[in-house]
Amino acid sequence: MHSLRTFLLADARARSLGTAYDRVGLLAAAAFHDAGLVGRGPLGPGGFAGRGAELLDRFLTEHEVGAGRRAALTRAVREHMRPFPARDAGPEARLLHFGAWLDVTGRGERRVPGLRRVLAEQAPTPWFPVSFSARVVACGLRRVLPGSSTTGR
Repeated sequence: MHSLRTFLLADARARSLGTAYDRVGLLAAAAFHDAGLVGRGPLGPGGFAGRGAELLDRFLTEHEVGAGRRAALTRAVREHMRPFPARDAGPEARLLHFGAWLDVTGRGERRVPGLRRVLAEQAPTPWFPVSFSARVVACGLRRVLPGSSTTGR
């Protein structure tokens, strides 16, 4: 449900700003952005976000998406845990970041007033922020943040 709420929050933000972006690509990125939290193998470079980006890249390659779009969308997934999006991040990266952080922390709620609450009512996941934070900690923060050192599990 978090992935769907992430997409819907990001989409609402884009519509409120009139931002042009790859809507289908953002939906795919939202679907894969936390996929790295699942599984038992070593996470490798970039922690769970890096693994999610690898899985998305594999999916997009299988569906013959061009290298430029793949790079933009996998970057969005790889960098969504940064405290703030990079200045040169494309619209999908900025939107994915916004939607994910708003859903988990409430940061940015004033930009799409009331929508987080409405989505939480329609697709409830009680205690989601707490359980999400616990999963991130279980992965190890050193393996979660972009550019941090990684170790195998």
